[in-house]
Amino acid sequence: MPFQEAQTGLRAVLGDRLSRSKSDLETHGRSETHFALTPPDAVAYPESTAEVAEIVRVCAKAACPVIGWGAGTSLEGHGLAVQGGVVLDFSRMDKVLEVRPEDMVAVVQPGVTREQLNHELRATGLFFPVDPGANATLGGMAGTRASGTTAVRYGTMAENVLALEVVLADGTVIRTGSGARKASNGYDLTRLMVGSEGTLGLMTELTLRLQGQPEAVAAATCAFPDMGDAVDCVIATIQAGLPMARIEFVDGPTVAAVNAYSGAAFPVMPHLLVEFHGSASSVAADAQFFGELVSDMNGQSFTWAEQAEDRSALWQMRHHAYWAILASRKGAKAIVTDMCVPISRLAEAVEATTQDIAMAGLEGPILGHVGDGNFHAILLIDPEKPEEMTRAKHIADTMAERALAFGGTITGEHGVGMGKLHMMEAEHGEAWDVMAALKVALDPANILNPGKMVRLGRNRGSAAGNNLPGA
Repeated sequence: MPFQEAQTGLRAVLGDRLSRSKSDLETHGRSETHFALTPPDAVAYPESTAEVAEIVRVCAKAACPVIGWGAGTSLEGHGLAVQGGVVLDFSRMDKVLEVRPEDMVAVVQPGVTREQLNHELRATGLFFPVDPGANATLGGMAGTRASGTTAVRYGTMAENVLALEVVLADGTVIRTGSGARKASNGYDLTRLMVGSEGTLGLMTELTLRLQGQPEAVAAATCAFPDMGDAVDCVIATIQAGLPMARIEFVDGPTVAAVNAYSGAAFPVMPHLLVEFHGSASSVAADAQFFGELVSDMNGQSFTWAEQAEDRSALWQMRHHAYWAILASRKGAKAIVTDMCVPISRLAEAVEATTQDIAMAGLEGPILGHVGDGNFHAILLIDPEKPEEMTRAKHIADTMAERALAFGGTITGEHGVGMGKLHMMEAEHGEAWDVMAALKVALDPANILNPGKMVRLGRNRGSAAGNNLPGA
């Protein structure tokens, strides 16, 4: 077995920081959603780039898989060791190494969480804007090209990672990018690594773009009689050029779940949640204009929140929606899927998905980042009823196919992992083979998170252990 061959060398590097305890293996074999328990052979806790590099060298000699692990909050099984091997838990590489306020840049290790970074930035007048909801690690967020509620204004991780330190599949350490805001030389290896889900290299240091704390912030909720009106309001807001920091959508079933979970009393109707950042005068003007648009689009129950505690309560509804929905059906598990379409097709996509869920006889509240055409369906299933799993997966596939038909993408922020692997060819065609060729070039033994992102041994290149079980 590859791990058995690697174990002695790994013990020499890590000592008792190589764990094979049942609790550790099970913790690192679980997913946030419906995937089966998939324990690795061992969990490693490195404390430096040098240790990560040595771990990878040892594993490369034994052809032992290596899988990066952040906070374990991904939704498509990204961190599961589907072919066994060693999970590298980056929780001990959790230091903010440098903050350069004058350059609006921070350098961090991959185990730093976004909340931890923003806590340390409080005195600088700066913040890191990418907010996927969960308190994920920044390394994990970069690996999955995370985005979230603020992407409509500040962009995704792709726009906010300036440079990386990366350990490649043979243990070589490279640096990509720089602290400069732009460059015009060579391949953009930073962008290649961001979103690669640990299949091309392991990030051990990230240089991140920071933003200035806005002078004023105002947030609001507003209800609409139907989804079409809510989406029309989003489109009108974007076309008017209002600089939204966030604009989120939750449907009626999501609101009902949140009310039951947190004791809130929102009208059980589709809602928009919006936030503006800027100067006091610009925020006031934007808020007034947005209120007029809401009125024109049949919006109601319009409520502003300007105090920090009120805004926190408002966004808590959005960030806790997943747990509220899960609690709405006792004992349920969730298939959580997303798609992203051009804004002009958003209402049609949401309405068609709602019909699919109803016809399947399932519960599947919908919410999302409507400002950039991205929404999620949380499909609740009884784990004891395989037919519900089958119906839910069919809906997820139908959503992905519809996204492609509408000129969109199979996932706007959840990534590929295992859950969307079978849809990659439909979206990318021959370009998927180019991705496989890059994988073979950088990881010829296929030890870095195998079974994710690409399928090897197709038209271009080949490598050992290239497919998921049963694929």
